[in-house]
Amino acid sequence: LSARRLLPWSAMTNTEPNAAATDARLQLAIRIARVAGELTLRYFGATDLAVERKSDASPVTVADRNAELYLRDEISAAFPDDAILGEEFPAKEGTSGFRWILDPIDGTKSFISGVPLYGTLIGIERGDESVIGVIEIPALDERVWAVRGCGAWHARGNNPSAPARVSQKMSLADGLFVVSQVDSFARQGRAGAFLRLQAAAGITRTWGDCYGYLLVATGRAEAMVDPIMSAWDAGALLPILVEAGGTFTDWRGQPTIHSGEGIATNGLVFDEVLRLL
Repeated sequence: LSARRLLPWSAMTNTEPNAAATDARLQLAIRIARVAGELTLRYFGATDLAVERKSDASPVTVADRNAELYLRDEISAAFPDDAILGEEFPAKEGTSGFRWILDPIDGTKSFISGVPLYGTLIGIERGDESVIGVIEIPALDERVWAVRGCGAWHARGNNPSAPARVSQKMSLADGLFVVSQVDSFARQGRAGAFLRLQAAAGITRTWGDCYGYLLVATGRAEAMVDPIMSAWDAGALLPILVEAGGTFTDWRGQPTIHSGEGIATNGLVFDEVLRLL
């Protein structure tokens, strides 16, 4: 799919010197995220899928590895001078100033359990700035993407895209708070933070991983908090949340994908979430 089919051209134009280079990478990122997601569906729900454990005890499958290899091959063919950081294979250095950050299956625990709330993530940095993000939810055929300065966009199936916007709820008490895994708070010595957030929120659900961030970006949840994140978990998120009108920061309120933790909000509950943390 061409990004120009999915995203109105008027929203893509700007006066940055690197606009054309960024646009070309966006078009590729949207297309290959969708194809990589379709590749994972070949393995989704398989009763004979072998699950290995990495050194940190997290699960990995042939679907994770094959999807990342596909992404790397496509990126290297189109932009051989770009750097690549992915979850499953060693980093590739580059000289162009662009770096792709890949998570072929974000939510592998959901994936191996037959739960459709996993995704393929592509983030792109230009220098030290996160400029592009794509979240692809293959089993739901749903996606959201953004370019810094050009807005965030949401689509299901082959339907036309529409702007992705956060909710306008002013308080957690009126909204939905989402996490990935409750015990991850305790593992970081932060169990109290989860309990305070849960007590404050109108609804708490563990539909997390990248799907939770998609919910915030599309106005269906007000806050998503992770106490443990890698760069490939967060690489796609900052541009999407900011361009959708919300926030993505670390637990100190700094907008970064490299802190090892993350908070997404609709912006209106941001100060409340920081106080509770």
